[in-house]
Amino acid sequence: MKRALAGLGLAAALLSSCAAQGPARIDVLFAGGSYNADQSRMTGQAHVLKLTPRHALHATPLVFVPGQGQTIANFLGTPDGREGWAMDFLRRGFTVYLMDQPGRGASGYDVAYGPAERQGPLVLEQRFTAPETFEAAPGMAYGWPQAVRHSQWPGTGLPGDPAFDQFFASQVGYVSGSVSAVLVAEAGAALLDRIGPAVVVTHSQSGPFGWGIGELRPKLVRAIVAVEPSGPPFASAPRPWGDGDPEAVSKPYGLTVTPLTYEPALNNPADLVRVWEPSENPELTGCWLQGGTPRRLAHLAPAPVLVLTAEASYHAGYDHCTAAYLSQAGVQTEFVRMEDWGLHGNGHMVMLEKNSAAISGRIADWLEAAQRPDGEPVLQ
Repeated sequence: MKRALAGLGLAAALLSSCAAQGPARIDVLFAGGSYNADQSRMTGQAHVLKLTPRHALHATPLVFVPGQGQTIANFLGTPDGREGWAMDFLRRGFTVYLMDQPGRGASGYDVAYGPAERQGPLVLEQRFTAPETFEAAPGMAYGWPQAVRHSQWPGTGLPGDPAFDQFFASQVGYVSGSVSAVLVAEAGAALLDRIGPAVVVTHSQSGPFGWGIGELRPKLVRAIVAVEPSGPPFASAPRPWGDGDPEAVSKPYGLTVTPLTYEPALNNPADLVRVWEPSENPELTGCWLQGGTPRRLAHLAPAPVLVLTAEASYHAGYDHCTAAYLSQAGVQTEFVRMEDWGLHGNGHMVMLEKNSAAISGRIADWLEAAQRPDGEPVLQ
């Protein structure tokens, strides 16, 4: 009888453990947005999926913002059928908010946003899923030296492969230009106004939008995890072999197209002095940094930043510039190359690749150990 009862107890414990793996509650909300002049439409709103763990260990939630052409599907599952980052962080006791950028996904597109763009399969192959199969070509945004190390995509990375086809099927049209920067920052700020302090997790194109949210709500952003944020400073082109072209300024505020608060005050972005720091490493680009006495990024400085870069990504050649710029501007920044964490072979879409769970685990470790400049832990 005792053995039978013990067996029943073990079965109950296993069932309880399995049940605890899923979210205790799923909520849908919309953050931000406003009616147009004739009250016929709403624009600027962001669709947000909230996942609450059964046993929350952290009062501070995570807000995820996907990158260009992507939706929150990136964090819900992988194209080869594995569980996504959302489930990984739920298991670590985090409440998770997944935000579709305004103008895409369940947030909805409106003609008021302007023309939409889409990424074709060749772009995905070159930059994300099979960069190791392409050779460098003059003027083309692929063929970076680190690409040969790419090994973590689940499949061939080419059309016809099931994982690639699932990934391409997930791609959506997106608002182009600086419109996205304003829409996402304002929607993100509205979300934090509603939910309170949070950690903002960005990827790729949404990297500068995370700086924008921090600018608008410096007291509500506990930390920023920037996974391969769009960069480098003052530019957007993925060119690890960049030559420091002084005319290639697409981010006039250094990290963004939208205003950032500097100290001393910056009345005109043209007054932001730039100097080119060349690189002696053939795999790394030089960096544009501030010249003279650096101005401080006053609204970003209260929150620590993790800049995370994959070994084989096109970002491997220049994300160090973004981290250096943040540090120079007084932001507590940790720059981590994933290979230094023992995570090798990753391309740009790290949350979808074969070792995605290991990556999310290391990010969770970092968040649980991180402290803010005032000495408080990031998580509460």
